[in-house]
Amino acid sequence: MRLIVNGASHDVTAPGHETLLVTLRERLHLTGAKLVCGRGECGACTVLLDGRSAYSCLTLTAACGDTAITTIEGIGSETGLHPLQAAFIEHDALQCGFCTPGQILAAAALLNTNPDPSEDDVRRGMSGNLCRCGTYPKIVRAVMSVASQRVADG
Repeated sequence: MRLIVNGASHDVTAPGHETLLVTLRERLHLTGAKLVCGRGECGACTVLLDGRSAYSCLTLTAACGDTAITTIEGIGSETGLHPLQAAFIEHDALQCGFCTPGQILAAAALLNTNPDPSEDDVRRGMSGNLCRCGTYPKIVRAVMSVASQRVADG
């Protein structure tokens, strides 16, 4: 089947039971999404499917044929960080960094659907992504800073 990942087309052969997480990590060597719980409880495997947040550990690769898949490797560039990446650094919204790819993609999905969220909206929108280091207040501040900058920029 053909997958569109980070704007690039990839022909992959995957068994019908294979999750998108396995395909991304083992076949396409995109390791930003992490396998932690394997049950959709932690968010470390978060990717964007057509701009919406999804747990790749629960999503079958076979269901993604007509879907634009975005991983953490697909936002920002070698020459410039995505605004959320820059905000996470600026607001010290990461410690160990393990959950950061999923957090950033969940935040991107939230801002795709709600470009001017309240702090409560951010907390609810990010609630499916766990941070074992407990940087939640800083994560909220980082997301809010990007949202407020987007609103200011029009």
